[in-house]
Amino acid sequence: MLKIENLHVTIKEREILKGVNLEVKAGEVHAIMGPNGTGKSTLASVVAGKEGYDVTAGSITFNGKNLLELSVEDRAREGIFIGFQYPVEIPGVSIANFMRTALNEIRQYRGLDPLNGAQFMRLMSEKQKVVELTDKLKGRSVNEGFSGGEKKRNEIFQMAMLEPKLAILDETDSGLDIDALRIVANGVNQLKRPDNATIVITHYQRLLDYIVPDVVHVLFDGKIVKSGPKELALELEKRGYDWIKDEYEQGKLE
Repeated sequence: MLKIENLHVTIKEREILKGVNLEVKAGEVHAIMGPNGTGKSTLASVVAGKEGYDVTAGSITFNGKNLLELSVEDRAREGIFIGFQYPVEIPGVSIANFMRTALNEIRQYRGLDPLNGAQFMRLMSEKQKVVELTDKLKGRSVNEGFSGGEKKRNEIFQMAMLEPKLAILDETDSGLDIDALRIVANGVNQLKRPDNATIVITHYQRLLDYIVPDVVHVLFDGKIVKSGPKELALELEKRGYDWIKDEYEQGKLE
């Protein structure tokens, strides 16, 4: 589904990603962990097509297409969803109107008829149950005045509505209390299917108690230096990242 090869990325002439290699197949959940400043959010932003990042080498292929040749909008239409750490507020635009426009744009791109009002409202009522989104919250402007937990819950609701092929969740657990974390993680788990995939970017193992990954990767110094099963996250929680740094500097990790 997603294949990243030797990806090098700079921001204002400073190299952030220094040769990232990653392959994600349909049906898989991957976790990317690592200390601050190692390029985790940069990787998500580049896949999304966010401006300000200069890809100097490497490739990103998504379902056989060169992702780097696609616009931000077409990447979303192809089925890529990015949940960022700090969701944007859109004053004056209701969640319902925002979601109906986004969903019908994607349907049009894929040659499908737009949903009429009744069809959309039925779908919205079904999907809001996934993240326990209340009717009161549903009627408000997108993320305006939302708490951190409400913003993250709203993002997973958007994910449920759009049914992406690949979801990348960048530090979704940031600022969440236990109840909000459980609701968000439960939503992610309910949306998992054999034909989609999820990448979870996080500092901490606690999110992975709820969203169990098939593979855990450690991103350090702009590269994925170690990959392993879910137990790797537990080891990182126990030992921290200093041992990764030591082994990397000793040449034990590539």
